[in-house]
Amino acid sequence: MEKKLSHIDASGNASMVDVAEKAVTTRIARASGKIIFPATVFKTLQGQDFLSAKGSITQTAIIAGIQAVKKTSDLIPLCHALAFSKVAIDIVPEGEALKIFCTVKCNGRTGVEMEALTGVSVAALTIYDMCKALSQDLIITAIQLEEKTGGKTDFKRV
Repeated sequence: MEKKLSHIDASGNASMVDVAEKAVTTRIARASGKIIFPATVFKTLQGQDFLSAKGSITQTAIIAGIQAVKKTSDLIPLCHALAFSKVAIDIVPEGEALKIFCTVKCNGRTGVEMEALTGVSVAALTIYDMCKALSQDLIITAIQLEEKTGGKTDFKRV
């Protein structure tokens, strides 16, 4: 089977995929990413339970990530607007970093991997925004799809 770009029509123009004939299935995607801190900054934040003068860093990032998932079709031009049944953002310390996970679920005709990736990205950017007063030496990295199910092909990173 020959693979081809799904958002480019026969003339080479951008095109939204027609999903009208696809079956409605439960679609789930999980993405992850990481924001790495300088050691002294991470230690300071951890000692304050990740609270800043602006509020809880992790809870603010969780809310921002959920909002971003819901706005993905406004940000990425060829994404479909979807009705989600679940959006979950988890943020856990890992070494001198915060690891971010976003899980998105819906019953629909198209996948939710772009939404999961967007949720992780905006959660990481929110953490950066809340912590940049301590240091601009923050690294957002390793944003990737971990797994997706429910479409034509399933995927699981090994």
